[in-house]
Amino acid sequence: MPLDGVSNLRDLGGWPASGGVRVRFGEIYRSAVPATPTAEDCARLSAMGLRTLVDLRSEPEKSMVPLRLDCLGGVPVEELPVDPSLGVPLHRLAAAYDKDGDYALGLLRHAYASYARDWSHQYARLLELLADPACRPLLFFCSAGKDRTGFGAALVLAALGVGREAIRADYLQTNVLWRGDEKLRALLPPAIAEVLMAAHAELLDVAFAAMREDSGSVAGYLERRLGLDAERCRRLRADLLVAGPGGAVSGLAPAADGEQARADDHHRADYGPEVGPGAEDCPAEAG
Repeated sequence: MPLDGVSNLRDLGGWPASGGVRVRFGEIYRSAVPATPTAEDCARLSAMGLRTLVDLRSEPEKSMVPLRLDCLGGVPVEELPVDPSLGVPLHRLAAAYDKDGDYALGLLRHAYASYARDWSHQYARLLELLADPACRPLLFFCSAGKDRTGFGAALVLAALGVGREAIRADYLQTNVLWRGDEKLRALLPPAIAEVLMAAHAELLDVAFAAMREDSGSVAGYLERRLGLDAERCRRLRADLLVAGPGGAVSGLAPAADGEQARADDHHRADYGPEVGPGAEDCPAEAG
């Protein structure tokens, strides 16, 4: 969904989930901060019929780059700040010419583990909003739409039963769709900028490992940390999954038997045995 003044925007619809279903189009969007939309961008955003905006940025980020979406006619903004800190102040990173890309990746690994361990309450609220039909269509974003938003999108897709391969594919689309932050790039040593200006699949592995360490499994994390019990899980999937191939997404062809089999296999590997179409990792009912 290329816009002139909004980067990294995409619909999470169309990704295949286990059981022969796909995520519904036109309900969940993600992007970088929509701070400089053109008039044409505003017209396209208005046509999406957005009912909720979710801002994952910190207060200093919002002060530095305010939203410019008056053109949407007062769509409510839910502020769910997630600390973007890498554990090292920017001025130290800017002076770290003796550090390499591995150093920067280490900082990002720390950040992604922190998203899972320390900020689950904000992502629980994101799922709560998505579960309310009155709040959809919904757009969520951070500054780049890369890390905090990427982790949030991975959680949403996992909650909907999408497998590992598709979750990573959506995450890595940032490397195609995000225009980058040239001001930040200019402040940083090249080796560090190269890492921070890209999405890295291994960081999702770090986050999912932190979820499993915390709760024993991804399903356990979704239930214990995000409040996604069996009933809420099934309602969410009933609203946001549709039967059939549903069209192509990010170069993904309509689901063929082999693709669906891979989605099912990855889903079982990630979440455990199936308990019914479209609800494979919903927690078991109590009692």
